[in-house]
Amino acid sequence: MKVKFGASILSWIPPNWTAEGGSYAIQKTAAAGFDLLEILLPPSMDIDTQTVKKQLKDHNLGAVCTFNLPASCHIPFYPKEATLMMKAMLNKTADLDLNFMGGVLHSGIGVFSGEPKTEKEEDTVCEVWADVADYAQKLGITIGIEPINRYESYVCTCAEETLHMIERTKAPNLALHLDTFHMNIEEDNFYNPVIAAGERLKHIHMTESNRGMLGEGNVDWDSLFRGLATIDFTGNLVLENFTSQVEGMASAVSLWRPSKYNASELAAGSLQFMKAKASEFGLL
Repeated sequence: MKVKFGASILSWIPPNWTAEGGSYAIQKTAAAGFDLLEILLPPSMDIDTQTVKKQLKDHNLGAVCTFNLPASCHIPFYPKEATLMMKAMLNKTADLDLNFMGGVLHSGIGVFSGEPKTEKEEDTVCEVWADVADYAQKLGITIGIEPINRYESYVCTCAEETLHMIERTKAPNLALHLDTFHMNIEEDNFYNPVIAAGERLKHIHMTESNRGMLGEGNVDWDSLFRGLATIDFTGNLVLENFTSQVEGMASAVSLWRPSKYNASELAAGSLQFMKAKASEFGLL
């Protein structure tokens, strides 16, 4: 199989990792038939790696890590703090014996300067990335940078600018991590960013425009999968949809209307949808 299908812990539990919640997410992800679990690391890095590794092995489940920089590690404002935090997350990823770390690794979500990104700010981000990528290279880890929409960041909001900054670092292990929810807001289409990324594209959050069931919103899935087929994509397709029926999720990700589906229904239907599209476009 060319691609791997995964589910984020956010498909099952709120973003604050706990031992109990993590165990539940591992069990549910395996039972639903996914290949891997995307572990969103907590800023505290409080995660028992030995226990998690055993749980993953017991459920025959692969994994990757992601992390979203907190406001206190917004790279343009706090490059030293961001560097230390990113190296800590890489150490935790290595402790889990994993080789991919993705996420919002350019800015604190919701942190703004009030102006467009400056050249100096871009230089700062690229310098931090180069340092952290070198550290990750020694650990055998690829880092995926996730652009997010204009309402959540001003630093990296689309594939083109993110790829430009990645190329500036000249780091072979810096990659692109796309998210179809953010693409639906910021990109002109779903095909061109995939083509532009090529081998740099390693990880995709598969998220509908309304954060619900894949195929029931505005995302142009055929264009996305046509692009993936063109570049012979072999990375991860990771479900990241949410349901208000998970306690605490409504406020965590702004689900202000009741969701149509529970977590198990979303997982089953969305995985079926992803596999059908992957098969249709020759990615299996």
